[in-house]
This record gives sequence, C-alpha cells and structure tokens, in this order.
Amino acid sequence: MNRNMLWIALILAAAVLAACGGGAAGSEDAPTANAAATVVEAVQQVGQVPGMGPGSSMMGRHHVTVPAPYAGLSNPVAADQASLDRGAEQYSTLCASCHGDGGMGDGPAGANLDPAPAPVAHTSQMLGDDLLFWRISEGGVGEPFGSTMPAWKDSLDEEARWDLINYMRALGQGEVQPQHAVGGAAFDPALEQAARTEMLDRGVEQGVISPAEAEVFDQVHSAMDDLVAAGDTQRLGGMGQMRDTILDALVEAGTVTREQAGAFNEIHDRLEQAGLME
Repeated sequence: MNRNMLWIALILAAAVLAACGGGAAGSEDAPTANAAATVVEAVQQVGQVPGMGPGSSMMGRHHVTVPAPYAGLSNPVAADQASLDRGAEQYSTLCASCHGDGGMGDGPAGANLDPAPAPVAHTSQMLGDDLLFWRISEGGVGEPFGSTMPAWKDSLDEEARWDLINYMRALGQGEVQPQHAVGGAAFDPALEQAARTEMLDRGVEQGVISPAEAEVFDQVHSAMDDLVAAGDTQRLGGMGQMRDTILDALVEAGTVTREQAGAFNEIHDRLEQAGLME
C-alpha cells in the first residue's frame, strides 16, 4: 500500500496552505470518493493524491507562525448558505483547477506543481482562521511556502476570502458536495480512518509504538475529530497550536485525561520521527 496515504492519518480535517478550488454546493452530480470501491481500494487511491507523500514538506508548511497583521484573526462571516454559495463560486473559478473539485489537491493544473497543491478540504480542518486567511491573502510565492499559489488580497475582498474558508471547511465536513467541474475526489472520512489504522499498524509492526499506544492514539484522535467537526474550539495558528488547543479543550471537558493527551503528543512525535506521517 502506498506510503503517501499515511500522511492523511494524523492531520484532522483540515487548511489552506496552497489555494482553493471547488464547485457549487448541493450539486446532484457531485463526485464521491470511489463510491463503489472498497475502503482498501479507496485508500490506495488516496496515496496517489498530490502533496501527501514523502518530500512534500507539507507538514512543515502547516506549522509556520502566522505573522502580523494576520495573527489572531477570527472568521467574522457566518458559514451560512449564502456564504457557502459565494465561496463555492469563488472556489470553482479560482481554486478548483489546482486543488480539485473536492479540495483534495488533485486538480489537473496542479499535477506537475512542486510543491503540489494541498488537499485543502482536509487540511483546513486543522488550521486556524488566521493562517488560512493569511495564506489566501498573500499566496505562496517565496518563503516559507515556495509554491506557485497567487496572492488573492488584491482580487478578493475580505468577505470573499472568508467565504472561501467557510466553503473549504464545509467540503471537508461533508456539508456540501463538490460540483463535477474539473475533476477530483471528494474527502471521505472512511479513507482517513483507514489510513490512520494502516499508519498505526505499521508503527506497531516496526516497533515504534505498542498496540496499547496505538489504541490510545486512535481514541484521542477520534475525540479530536469530533470536537473539530462540532466547531466547539478556537481556531488559530498552525497545526501544532491547533492540536494543543484541541487537546486542552478535551481535557477541560473531561473527554480525555491529561495523561492521555500527553501520551498522544509523545506517540505523535515518535510516529513523525519514524517517517510514518510524511
């Protein structure tokens, strides 16, 4: 099974570190991710999605520090139907060609880009409002991203940029279905779970983690997914900051213990160092 799929396992739904793309919400002929395929077959296809494999440097690009004047910004635009409709139109026009209809980084114009377009429907779930708004506004040319993503701050007003963020996150939560425009898979949570299971199995096989640690990691990760999906947490900063914020919220709510949260971070670091979360 292609190791590229393992990258998906750790990152929670979600961020925009490479532009945006998509279609109209609620389209009847929207593509689904291998609806007739088995989960195993679908996971193998996810391993072929651009930007998710070794050498992509995507993890590093999602852990950057948000600079002023973007740091600390929160989305002021409600993710209502009007915002999602506006975001779908902008995404289809500006982003889908690289990021794909479903926001999985597999648009036709992004096939030969280096770095590859991010699977923004997925990564946007675990990136802060401020980071996503910064990324869309300033683009990716130069450090720290080094991508070909253009800056949209002179073409899109602030509301339009927040609409894009709402739409990308809705794609990753299954709240909207991508329009079949340029092609590309839709995000499928079953694929994420299958990829995470595969990653943990490999970690156990290689002696990086124990079976008990794999179980703790999976339980805490699932709780994090649920909290993100509910929208009951502050969204600021990169993936590291978001992870800490979510774990703190889960501990405060009594969903996980402080010991489990600490174990999750320690297991996460070991898996990353072993190259299982590229």
